[in-house]
Amino acid sequence: MQRLALDHITVIDTTPSQLAQVARSVGCDDICLFMEPMDVLPLMPPFDIYGDRSARAATRTVMNDLGVALDLAYPFTLAGRTEIAGFATAMECAADLGAGLINALLYDRDPARRLDRFGAFCDMAAGFGLNVGVEFYPPSQVPSLACALELVDEIGRPGAVGVNVDLLHLMRSGGTIAELAAAPADYILYGQIADGPAQAPDDIELEASSERALCGEGVFDVAGFARALPAGCPISIEIPRNHAVGYEPTVERARRAVAGVRAALA
Repeated sequence: MQRLALDHITVIDTTPSQLAQVARSVGCDDICLFMEPMDVLPLMPPFDIYGDRSARAATRTVMNDLGVALDLAYPFTLAGRTEIAGFATAMECAADLGAGLINALLYDRDPARRLDRFGAFCDMAAGFGLNVGVEFYPPSQVPSLACALELVDEIGRPGAVGVNVDLLHLMRSGGTIAELAAAPADYILYGQIADGPAQAPDDIELEASSERALCGEGVFDVAGFARALPAGCPISIEIPRNHAVGYEPTVERARRAVAGVRAALA
């Protein structure tokens, strides 16, 4: 059976320890974790695992006791004025929690600076023993799979620096599953699953962060996407349904999301 990770925004109303507990209760062996709350995710409860070492240790203990691993750590966003040194605490935290990958979103509009700073970011991550996944996203400066593959090729560290492919972003950027299947296997490090309608909504940022479809509710070829990923590529369930928060219990939201993915991949 395919190992699956539960993404934090699927159960946005959880702390890190609660996320691990929910993941285990619905049969997920891994999690994708936001290591700090963000203003753009207002439903996420307050917590601090950067400065509060005891809270971080407690999170690590819960994960270890449950046998839940950290697949992917957020947030690492590189914009024009970003100072790479400012990521030290976040990288230390990700490494301390055993992250398999850290997720990078790039918004710097200057191509030369973007490449230079991303290279420095990857150098710094390597110093913490961390691999890097570039998440392409249409509103970012790496808007498509082709752009992400080009960036990874320029960095030249296959297996250590690659692409995090979100099925929703692949569809909304005009990409195809055939394009994914043709990518070099060591350039694709992660896959994220959600469903959605063929026609993009007016606000794709709202869709991505807050309102995705459960598998089977949309038209995406979820099974084909999973087959197009390299053998053994980790997969997460990233299906925020913020309209249901407060109305549908957290564990039930997670259970429905996981059940839909399991059915699609069967």
